[in-house]
Amino acid sequence: MDKIKSASWIVLVLTIHFNSFGQTLTRYVDPFIGTENGGNVFLGAAVPFGMVKLGPDCGNNDNNSGYYRDQDINGFSHTHVSGTGGGAKYGNILVMPVSGMLRISQLSSPRTDEIASPGYYSSFLTRYQIKAELTATASVGFHRYTFPEGKEKHILIDAGHFLEFGKDWGESQEFVGSEVRILSNHEIEGYSRIRGGWNKGGAYTVYFYAIFDQAAKESGTWKTGQLQKYASDQPDTGDKTGAFLTFDQSSNKPVQVKVGISFISVGKAKLNVETETPGWNFDMVRRQAENKWNSELEKIKVEGGSEEYREMLYTALYHSMLMPTQRTGENPLWKSDEPYYDDFYAVWDTYRTTHPLLTLISPEIQRDMVRSMIDIYRYEGYMPDARSGNMTGRTQGGSNSDIVIADAFVKGLKGIDYETAFEAMIKNAEVPPGGNEQKEGRGGIPDYNSLGYLSTNYERAGTRTVEYSACDFAIATLARGLGKTDLVEKYMKRSSNWKNLWRPVESYGAKGFIWPRNKDGSWEENFNTLQPGSWHDFFYESQSWEMSLSVPHDVTGLIEMCGGSKAFENRLDTFFIKSKPNKRGWMDFYNVNNEPGFLTPMLYSYIGKPAKSNERIRQIIAKYFGTGRNGLPGNDDSGAMSSWLAFHLIGFYPVAGQDLYLIAAPYFEKTTISLGEGKQFTVTAHNLNASNKFIQSARLNGKPIDRAWFRHSEITNGGILELTMGEKQNNWGSSNLPLSMKLVNN
Repeated sequence: MDKIKSASWIVLVLTIHFNSFGQTLTRYVDPFIGTENGGNVFLGAAVPFGMVKLGPDCGNNDNNSGYYRDQDINGFSHTHVSGTGGGAKYGNILVMPVSGMLRISQLSSPRTDEIASPGYYSSFLTRYQIKAELTATASVGFHRYTFPEGKEKHILIDAGHFLEFGKDWGESQEFVGSEVRILSNHEIEGYSRIRGGWNKGGAYTVYFYAIFDQAAKESGTWKTGQLQKYASDQPDTGDKTGAFLTFDQSSNKPVQVKVGISFISVGKAKLNVETETPGWNFDMVRRQAENKWNSELEKIKVEGGSEEYREMLYTALYHSMLMPTQRTGENPLWKSDEPYYDDFYAVWDTYRTTHPLLTLISPEIQRDMVRSMIDIYRYEGYMPDARSGNMTGRTQGGSNSDIVIADAFVKGLKGIDYETAFEAMIKNAEVPPGGNEQKEGRGGIPDYNSLGYLSTNYERAGTRTVEYSACDFAIATLARGLGKTDLVEKYMKRSSNWKNLWRPVESYGAKGFIWPRNKDGSWEENFNTLQPGSWHDFFYESQSWEMSLSVPHDVTGLIEMCGGSKAFENRLDTFFIKSKPNKRGWMDFYNVNNEPGFLTPMLYSYIGKPAKSNERIRQIIAKYFGTGRNGLPGNDDSGAMSSWLAFHLIGFYPVAGQDLYLIAAPYFEKTTISLGEGKQFTVTAHNLNASNKFIQSARLNGKPIDRAWFRHSEITNGGILELTMGEKQNNWGSSNLPLSMKLVNN
């Protein structure tokens, strides 16, 4: 009997532990981090890589994430992106609860008591005295609204709603059509059709099916702002439509609604509701969402370190798993047995950190993303550098899917058709995409492939030339691995094309910069090293001080072009020390939130001074990152900035497309990373504290190493990196320098 009581008590304790919200690693996640200071992160309910991202849209509906802290809530829409800049995307199928008099316009409400955690969001709408709670599955938004006693209870679904930012520069979304249909006293279906947004994509359609947990006493629809009580159907005439249900005010029971969405049909949306949320237990669905997040977060476990750093780490991991979006079975364009992901938004941002992070901790997910890219090539002719709303666009710099493929290959991801991937990479390199050459592929390659650089006849010539060179190194890498020896030399040679735009001009004591060059070989004179740009300029979101250091595949060659190790060190010092905002709001020199500079703090390692890289990283994190709403220094860019932070907190950083990680120094005494299949990679930092931040010695898999780097192949089967920390810099890592321009097989 005592054993039975004891066992029952253990079960009870475990049930309480696992059923209590916030008792797992999710307690370290603060979804509010990055919602201000331009972070643009999504705030609301979602599961990892989920199609539904259910959250508030506020104010003028002109924030990419939909969210503003200090502007009223207009309702809760089911589709969002996270961390992106430029024109807004999505914000489809808006639900808004209203108490008292029914209205269909000017519905917004202030809120208090805002709470967010992985898979859950709630706030109190003070205008209506309604508590709004949201949770989600992959394809279903689950709402629970607690109304005040004695007032009419209405829930409205706005099929014409969308986010509208970006009109001034041609990146705003545009309404195409919508339709609603009230099926019964507790069911509504319909769709919203929108086009445009940052990627200037064609029309996409979000279908929905909504089911309520109680019967309504009244219902109606509207079109173009005209309310039609008791009308059950508003067909698509190219106008904005919506529907409402009114519920019995005498009941104190919260009103619950499940909204399934689909890019295929209303029938598929309904099926998503039936298969993903068969019951009405809101708390159980919330718990399941939290458990999914915890399963992902548990892939990295840390010991030691401050609570603040844990919060920064696990929130960074959370942000890194909101996008791309898993839409297998939701592709309206073709039928395939391959996985389908959308919202690569954009690979230019994520190839450097997000994809290498997923390769490390979620290789099956990264494998499926790569397979999806290849399948997009099969059916549309190019792999995407950016894609959203089932439409590819736009390519900011290089054809950076090439580097994603090479990264997967050299790190041994299995189950990928690398032959077809290589075919897609060759097409990127050799076939002009046509049109305005912003959508896909490589614009300007007639120049690049003949002159060895893009001339000033083409926009973004500097960024494209530098990045095409890195992409060509990725092609050479795969050619070597696949035994295509006749192509290795060709693309290795092209990978040095960045040098053809290197002009030996001087600026702030440094000599040699990427510079605009005309087709006849002459140099453009009306230019300077701190001149920023965008789509139609020489550099895309960069300037020459930054872009001239962005040659990740050939750092050894870069050091030579800069005048040797000492000149390179001085140049890096200037780059970081002089960084400050300029009149246009750009950062002169180093810009922490700009992807071309992601690797730059680690470049000291290539001249044997990893301690300076470590010092720079710690300065950057202390100055620009933290907890709270301002905890990110600008756009999170689909988790790219967050995954940059996550890598540095655990103590090493990837060189994308290469079998190489650079060691800095961790913020935790012990980090255990699950590599899948029961394998683990552990990083320990002995004697680590605020003063002891420099590596004195290291051991990898039990053997001493004098290098500040390791290869992925050295940890594929698991391993241990042991670091001994001290207060002062020493010569560790000064001689055995990182690989550069070295081809390796997987």
